[in-house]
Amino acid sequence: MKTATVHEIKQELLATPDKQLVDLCLRLAKFKKENKELLTYLLLEAHNEEGYIAEVKEMIRVEFEQLETSTNLYFAKKTIRKILRIANKHIRYTGSKQAEAAILLHFCTALKQHGIPFEKSTALSNLYKQQIKKINAALSALHEDLQYDFRRELEAL
Repeated sequence: MKTATVHEIKQELLATPDKQLVDLCLRLAKFKKENKELLTYLLLEAHNEEGYIAEVKEMIRVEFEQLETSTNLYFAKKTIRKILRIANKHIRYTGSKQAEAAILLHFCTALKQHGIPFEKSTALSNLYKQQIKKINAALSALHEDLQYDFRRELEAL
């Protein structure tokens, strides 16, 4: 089966009656957990982006609390990558550069504050540097006032 383009899907959705659209969305939500999470964000959370960012930051904080510093660096790497995957998934849901900058700044701050010697690991050090690059890229698309606030937080890192 050939997958339709986004344009073709959009045309079909525009021609579909409302009740059938609801049925399609529910079927899509039942198919995969990420689809359900995205629909939850779009329908229930999108109107309060600040609250959503706070929830994601709290999830990241809880995950870092569960990470033990006494474990070896290998398990710490795996857990940190897992936390980053969670953060990136929620960044994709919002599609906002401001949310991306805020969430990634929180991730980097939590990583530094946790006390993991990530500088000793090349992989973790590169991961951290890559997130700093992503934050800078997201900041360049924001308003000057927001850039200033976020850059001050970034410099504190």
